[in-house]
Amino acid sequence: MVKSLRLGYSPCPNDTFIFFALAEGRVNTAPYHFETFLADVEILNRQARQRVLDITKVSISAVLHLLDEYCLLHSGGAIGRGCGPLIVARERLTVKDLHDKAIAIPGELTTAHLLLQLAGAHRGRCVAMPFDRIMQAVSDGEVDAGVIIHEGRFTYPAWGLKRVLDLGEWWERETGLPLPLGGILIRRDLGTETARFVDEKIRESLIYARTHFDEAWPYVKAHAQEIAEDVIGQHIETFVNEFSIDMGEEGNRAVRFLLEAAAKQQGLPFAQTRIFWDEHLG
Repeated sequence: MVKSLRLGYSPCPNDTFIFFALAEGRVNTAPYHFETFLADVEILNRQARQRVLDITKVSISAVLHLLDEYCLLHSGGAIGRGCGPLIVARERLTVKDLHDKAIAIPGELTTAHLLLQLAGAHRGRCVAMPFDRIMQAVSDGEVDAGVIIHEGRFTYPAWGLKRVLDLGEWWERETGLPLPLGGILIRRDLGTETARFVDEKIRESLIYARTHFDEAWPYVKAHAQEIAEDVIGQHIETFVNEFSIDMGEEGNRAVRFLLEAAAKQQGLPFAQTRIFWDEHLG
């Protein structure tokens, strides 16, 4: 009997590249069938809090609030160096200049928002909006600055915007670790064997896309209609890496460090042993 698993990920090129083979049946997933749902990561963050999906991409910062119901897989995430969110503004400013200013963020549960908080210099208003609205909002003067993610990293100069701070560089300088931006959660009650199976199938899906790039490209491009092809290529190259296949020991440490920092910043309890599926499903 075929069992359905509801899988959520974003339409961003890194996610569609990773999950293409699963979504399009290029990987044998019997006895499971994956029903895919694509949405902005902040929508996925909030749906995970409602336990809507069986498996879902989320911001790493959101994981802190989801560990009772979900645990992390080792594959499919967005972790790396040189891939962090950027604070941008219309003029050449410093972080101190923005201390009490309004800054747009791509969602309250995003890692981008958490990094802005952890950097510690901003005490002004945060204005949550869809990530693809932020550069326009900054350019129009709706806000004083914005924290941009995804392809904004490559396209912000076209909006006449200036970089204030690379939050990824800040993180790497402060911690020496790669930056964990997003990860894949699975419901704890699905059990260890299902978690192991899904982890491996995501890994197979990514390897398939890498070895059949021409097959994956139309799927990726169809979900990134407003992004130029060269930017799609840059996006995949930047956000899909060896950590996406398996975050490994270094990625594992980075996730724990970020979650512990988030817990301290938010005054929340944090159990180091309940993060990944092969530690404690409970």
